[in-house]
Amino acid sequence: MSTIHSEAFIHPAGIVEPGAAIGARTRVWAFAHVLGGARIGEDCNVCDQTFIENDVVIGDRVTVKCGVYLWDGLEVEDDVFIGPAAVFTNDLRPRSQRYPAEFLRTRLEKGCSIGAGAVLLPGITIGRHAMVAAASVVTRDVRPYALVVGNPARERGWVCACGARLQDTDSGRFSCACGKQYVTAPEGLEERA
Repeated sequence: MSTIHSEAFIHPAGIVEPGAAIGARTRVWAFAHVLGGARIGEDCNVCDQTFIENDVVIGDRVTVKCGVYLWDGLEVEDDVFIGPAAVFTNDLRPRSQRYPAEFLRTRLEKGCSIGAGAVLLPGITIGRHAMVAAASVVTRDVRPYALVVGNPARERGWVCACGARLQDTDSGRFSCACGKQYVTAPEGLEERA
């Protein structure tokens, strides 16, 4: 039996299989298909023509735009944006009718954004508030607040939690017009209080 919160909206042409969990105020639109083991948090927007497999966990306030397929092994933290037709994979050596014992785990950390048409290979982590540019092919982990672009995707700068691009400086300190400040750290940027 599905656990669909009474405040969730499922479009009449959307399918939520028994066993799925859908949080309060989440909207599942037309021709979206959510399989039985999937868990979707509160205040999410799952747009038309999406598919969400069993072993997928989605946090709160996540946007999944049209034409996105989320495969087993994907964990999406809170406040993530997934652009239209972004492509996720979960098997490095796919063959027809051969399935690994366990699919590789991919994690999208809090507040990151995946641009339209981006391709993400399996087993990677996209750091918090990082931004993957449209049509980029991501083959390895992306550091927090990093902006990655191209095929293969490479770091091309830093972005604020608000999404604005930060200007590179030699001092290792960054500030944004929104008021947030950052310093460089081994794993990426860190926000300063």
